[in-house]
Amino acid sequence: MRGKSQRGNKVSFGQFGLQSTECGWISNRQIESARVAMTRHIKRGGKVWIRIFPDKPITSKPAETRMGKGKGNPEGWVAVVKPGRMMFEIEGVTADIAERAMELASAKLPVATRFVARADQLLG
Repeated sequence: MRGKSQRGNKVSFGQFGLQSTECGWISNRQIESARVAMTRHIKRGGKVWIRIFPDKPITSKPAETRMGKGKGNPEGWVAVVKPGRMMFEIEGVTADIAERAMELASAKLPVATRFVARADQLLG
């Protein structure tokens, strides 16, 4: 997870985005809860893109198990996020509604984030 995100670091689909400022793992449950928080705030008015996908399996061994005997069973899936990675994008809502929706989504995520707008979009 070292270094900055080389790809997926610009607002490509929507007008506003939520960008990671630190590295970490984001589970499929955290992605879904952030999506629900955003769509509830915008009241299904705009369009939301999820730019990360949990494609890394995480394993764990049962509690109170002795060492050895191989690797544990897959318990969940995570998306690896580097600094600069665009995680969510929104289109079709005003800047203040989009910013509040991204704040609500950011509260559900384990990494620090920032609100960004498309380069040709002026906040007013």
